Amino acid sequence: MTLPITSIGLLDSDQVKSVIGAAVLAPSTHNTQPWRFRCTRAGIELHADPDRALPVADADQRELLLSCGAALFNLRTAIHALGAHPATTLFPRRDDPTLLAVVRPLGARRPDPRLIQLADAIPRRHTNRTPFAPGRVPASVVADLRHAAEVEQAWLPRLSAHQLEGLRELVHRGHRLQVSDPAFLAEWRHWTGRGPDSRDGVPAYAAGGTPSNNGGWVLRDFGSGPRGLPDDSEPLVVVIGSFDDTRAERLRAGQAMQRVLLTATAAGLDASFISQPVEVPAVRAELRQLLGGGLWPQIVLRLGRGEPVPWTPRRPLADVLVGAW
Repeated sequence: MTLPITSIGLLDSDQVKSVIGAAVLAPSTHNTQPWRFRCTRAGIELHADPDRALPVADADQRELLLSCGAALFNLRTAIHALGAHPATTLFPRRDDPTLLAVVRPLGARRPDPRLIQLADAIPRRHTNRTPFAPGRVPASVVADLRHAAEVEQAWLPRLSAHQLEGLRELVHRGHRLQVSDPAFLAEWRHWTGRGPDSRDGVPAYAAGGTPSNNGGWVLRDFGSGPRGLPDDSEPLVVVIGSFDDTRAERLRAGQAMQRVLLTATAAGLDASFISQPVEVPAVRAELRQLLGGGLWPQIVLRLGRGEPVPWTPRRPLADVLVGAW
């Protein structure tokens, strides 16, 4: 099938394909991949795909915007690595709420070595759901992660021992509420434990298994069931937050999330999501108060070094492109 792609700005058609290919490697809740792209003379448009929303786990489409923000950061970074400036406009048309951003590859510039490093990490980043090995993440790396969030206008606060323990309790509370909801479980089963030929959702081979000790951070079973793995490590757990909770701030938080994840990948770390305390509204409100009431918690991440795991699949570009001029 011939893809509806031609040159845009400083990028030729093959380069346009490559940067969209980088964009779709972003993470998304249950690997729903809720994005679409349209190539026009004005630039590369990023659209939300409401048909891939999660009406139970993500009723207000907050996580959809985070996922699309991650794809947007990959797109921007891949364009920058090719020597073009990714001029980006968020929500350019009020009459089209699915149009989240337009990125115009304009103006040749020397790539920033730090962004080249992040671009190189895009195909290497993947969600690792296995328990992590013991060992602390160096303070210098934690500082780099915090800086990565701040560059994208989000915040990764330092968590006290009291806050971490409170967060752990909220994870368990959110988990109990979700697994007691038949609608959540039905949606969950629809997207997880899929066969090896599926191009979306979480396949059983990428599940990672749940630890034998549920006192830890890993609680969700993505289809492989318990492996009997001990959970005696203490991974780095971080919260990424924003000072507002608008659609624009959620989209920015998704970009910050991806910059943090790619920074972690470049430092040799694995990561996975702890979604329960931000998916249940009442629990998210408690987490906001636990953080002091100023930040809106958007993402909770677990970072460390896990066992090698397979990659989750992605849809082909033909499935995410919606047309051209």
